[in-house]
Amino acid sequence: MRSFSRAGRAGNVVIAAVTLVALCTGAWLLRSGAERHAPPQPAASEARAGHTDPRSAPPLPPSPPDRIRIPSIRVDAPLMGLGLTPTGSLDVPPAAKKNLAGWYEAGTTPGETGTAIIAGHVDNADGPAVFYDLGALKKGSSIETERRDGTTAVFSVDSVEVYDADDFPDAKVYGAARRPELRVITCGGGYSRATGYQGNVVVFAHLTGSR
Repeated sequence: MRSFSRAGRAGNVVIAAVTLVALCTGAWLLRSGAERHAPPQPAASEARAGHTDPRSAPPLPPSPPDRIRIPSIRVDAPLMGLGLTPTGSLDVPPAAKKNLAGWYEAGTTPGETGTAIIAGHVDNADGPAVFYDLGALKKGSSIETERRDGTTAVFSVDSVEVYDADDFPDAKVYGAARRPELRVITCGGGYSRATGYQGNVVVFAHLTGSR
């Protein structure tokens, strides 16, 4: 996935085109020779159509997220805050903690107006990690983030796409949004024993409710 820097609040993101190799090495596939068990990749039918659903729930006030749940692919994981490395790339959760994801804490919080970013490993040296099945997600699926203020932001998936690292659409993924939107990102695309995963799976979603 790509690194980015922050310009203001509410989802205005300026992108630095630097590949985040630490998230995409495919350590388990490399160590075990388990290419035949590579994670699922999005079907072409799950890519973004010519328009997106304009309906959205009212934005929520800022509040850090503590947990993400994606029931259809059995994700239920805590979230940690992620910052930027000295080179300007997004830091990543500790690889050893396979059921842990992170959110870019200098950016939009999930549920407020703008583009919130959540990222996690697809695998680690021991096997599948938190977002191993992200590529199997379908349009219309629900994503929930538990927030520190006691509310839960509920998002609906608009599309699930995969991009080569050399052709990653930075502005489309990280750019500002006028409504509450969410991106969930992990590694994907082709896999090479020499370079690891060659791209990223990106889930695009927007806020449809809260409780």
